[in-house]
Amino acid sequence: MVGMTQTPTSTRPRLRDVEEYFDNPDFAHATISPDGTRLAYLAPEYGRTQVWVRGLHEDHEQAVCVTHDRRRGVRTYHWTDDPRWLLYQQDTDGNEDWHLFRVDLTAPEQPAVDLTPLPPGSRVVGAEPLPSDPGALIVWMNQRPMFFDAFRVDVATGGTTLLHEQPDVRSSYLTDRDGRPVFLSTLTEDGAYEFSAVDPETLEARLLRRVGGPEHPLGVQPQIVTPDGSGLLLGLYQDSDDLRLVRIDRETGEETVVAAADGASLDTMGMMAPGLMPSTVFESARTHEVIAARFVGDRARIEVIDPAYADLFATLSALSDGVLHSALSDDAERWWLAIFVHDREPGVTWLHDRETGESRLLFRAFSHLDPDELAPMTPVRFPARDGLPLHAFLTLPVGVPAERLPLVLVVHGGPWAHDTWGYDPESQFLANRGYAVLHVNFRGSSGYGRRHITAAIGELAGTMHDDLVDAARWAVDEGVADPDRIGIYGGSYGGYASLVGVTVTPDFFAAAVDYVGISNLANFMRTLPPFARPSMINNWYRYVGEPEDPEQEADMLARSPITMVDRIRTPLLVAQGANDARVVQAESDNIVASLRQRGVPVEYLVAQDEGHGFANPENQFRLYRAIEQHFAQHLGGDRL
Repeated sequence: MVGMTQTPTSTRPRLRDVEEYFDNPDFAHATISPDGTRLAYLAPEYGRTQVWVRGLHEDHEQAVCVTHDRRRGVRTYHWTDDPRWLLYQQDTDGNEDWHLFRVDLTAPEQPAVDLTPLPPGSRVVGAEPLPSDPGALIVWMNQRPMFFDAFRVDVATGGTTLLHEQPDVRSSYLTDRDGRPVFLSTLTEDGAYEFSAVDPETLEARLLRRVGGPEHPLGVQPQIVTPDGSGLLLGLYQDSDDLRLVRIDRETGEETVVAAADGASLDTMGMMAPGLMPSTVFESARTHEVIAARFVGDRARIEVIDPAYADLFATLSALSDGVLHSALSDDAERWWLAIFVHDREPGVTWLHDRETGESRLLFRAFSHLDPDELAPMTPVRFPARDGLPLHAFLTLPVGVPAERLPLVLVVHGGPWAHDTWGYDPESQFLANRGYAVLHVNFRGSSGYGRRHITAAIGELAGTMHDDLVDAARWAVDEGVADPDRIGIYGGSYGGYASLVGVTVTPDFFAAAVDYVGISNLANFMRTLPPFARPSMINNWYRYVGEPEDPEQEADMLARSPITMVDRIRTPLLVAQGANDARVVQAESDNIVASLRQRGVPVEYLVAQDEGHGFANPENQFRLYRAIEQHFAQHLGGDRL
């Protein structure tokens, strides 16, 4: 079989309970306090992930739980420059209206304080320290509904002062470490991105660089002001098909390639969820310079930029046969945390003392999982029917011959994102039930170059879907998959792809799961939050269409599963969060109602306390038990 390896053991492991894959991690997302004396991390309490704090050399038994949200788990938190305060972000039942809360570490039993009391529909989208102003933060939030302006927030008092307003709905100031605007990023009406140098006093802007748009559907990422404010680091293609990290000089506009890898693109996934997704760039806590960058590959590649850190990264990387997720330190850079991506050992975290050279294992995210019983994720490649190279990841059941297995094709969201090598609880769960699992980075996925991503323009329900069918057929041709037992499953765009699968190719899939998926492209775009629409020029408008244009709307409806619902005869499971701000509940309600009117069986799960994806464990358990039963009934896999 091309590019594949067999599973490492002939013994099939026991069927594991759903909870073993989808419960809260034992430990996750560790960081070191700026002074190097304490650890913070996520661990369960009250059935939810909370922030815990302990001494650097203490055990979990000595740690203190400092957050107390019994409704929804905490996922994102921040140290401050004052050892008394810690901050975290939280929304309400998945609505993504994020607020920034303060915890008093000297009195962690006290209720957290909301530093950003905002009206409904407003949210915090970023927070950073202000080194020149101890005790203060710069926070971006939309007190003006359409504008994410910058505010100075006093951590101790909660006092909030406007620093600067964004000049336009499609323009954003980029600030230096003093909070002063030094660059301006603008999305023009024709879809180009313009970057200008800004005079911090007069706010006068001088154009430095104009970048084409469709190859940057989610904007140019990253956009990082250098610590001294003299340069701007951008992800640019320049004259290449691959995304590079490029520095633009603020005075001259001169471009310098900071990091590049032949045949590989900068991995920008980390910019979508900093701290949770693997880091796009690694920064020095002492100088705040970028010292390394991540590039996409069968396994991610870390390119060290600063030679002074080469030996450190080599030492940290040798602690695991996985790939560094992140490398974090205290401000003095003595103590380092090395967190790893691995397909069978998720969330392994090491503490390294750079002074002595000693390292010790801190924790594993899921200590009850035996790596030897988990299924390897194997990178595979094959061409689409038009010759476009496709990259995918195949997970095969342990201890089962890889011959004519039921196959689940798992489609990622976005679509401007990509699947990567690493631990995936869905793949492990399905493989444990006897399924082959295939993730394919179809055209439009990020990370595989300019040509690959722009090949998706106008191709929703077209060649983007052909790529998925071609991937499944490849697995059949390789002898891995049974052509009569192929299922499709995905969330968000992946949910849309599942619905396309059972409408555009109604006889190809034997079962489908639509998880917070789009059924009507025009309605989806009309119901997105108003502040998101000005930035849609190079993604939904460019790749799909403008719903206010009758001709384009007609094309969008022709690509929408809701208009082809009478073709559905494949068993379908639909899951939706009631508070979804991205794909509103009507997208699922309408497809289910239409099927039920025709008497077509469809199972429908709605979680009232969830948004765009289920976060609370009890909802995850409910979802995956339903998926287990659905695929077992229609694809013939195992179930408990």
